[in-house]
Amino acid sequence: MKLNERSLAFYATCDSPADNAGFLYKRGERHTAYHRRWFVLKGNMLFYFEERESREPVGVIVLEGCTVELCDSAEEFTFAIRFGGAKSRTYVLAAESQAAMESWVKSLSRASFDYMRLVVRELEKQLEEMRRGPAGGCGGCQQSPGSWKPKPAGPERSPEQLPALPAIVPKENGCAVWNNVPGADRLPVTSGCGGHDSEGNLRPPPLPPRRRASSSEAGSAGAAAAESPSTFCRLHERYGQEVARLQQDWLERRR
Repeated sequence: MKLNERSLAFYATCDSPADNAGFLYKRGERHTAYHRRWFVLKGNMLFYFEERESREPVGVIVLEGCTVELCDSAEEFTFAIRFGGAKSRTYVLAAESQAAMESWVKSLSRASFDYMRLVVRELEKQLEEMRRGPAGGCGGCQQSPGSWKPKPAGPERSPEQLPALPAIVPKENGCAVWNNVPGADRLPVTSGCGGHDSEGNLRPPPLPPRRRASSSEAGSAGAAAAESPSTFCRLHERYGQEVARLQQDWLERRR
């Protein structure tokens, strides 16, 4: 990508978010005096301005092939950006507090593409290990993420030990008969109404006798069934006349 002063100045002052920004003291290259400058870090480019409101940066430092380290100096909270090579320049900067110095050293150390490349490789390595299986399992075996199934919390039971349920539960009068599933646990008989069968198994208590309707109840039910059609007709006729009368009154009021 081709860059020039105008494109760099636009990138330094545009509204794109900065990774770090603040005042730092920069030591001159020829003179050892420190000058207060406004620094803006965007990606792997460190711009510095004379003032915070300046429209164009004074210079830019490309943070590639360099190391950020603390250094001993007369000024407090100083650190240096060192580039490899015999004739490469070393930038000495000083922060206004210990917290600001630590923040700048951390952000500058992570700004290069070399650091991002290492992070991507580490993440790819972790992803590959997760795909191979949980750590501590079999060494070289691979299993797909969907093939793993959690183990049940309780003790495992073989299929032979599980009770066999019938396909259709027997019913009596439309309801399931009490405790008639083969292999189910039976409640102990505490009263004398139960007993044992020929094989020595517990028998359920006898079902209560069916309640038969008396002749008077049957007659009243039949009379109600016989009167129900005529009663419905009378109600329909009475309410129909009332609805017709209300409709006629409404039509007359509209006229």
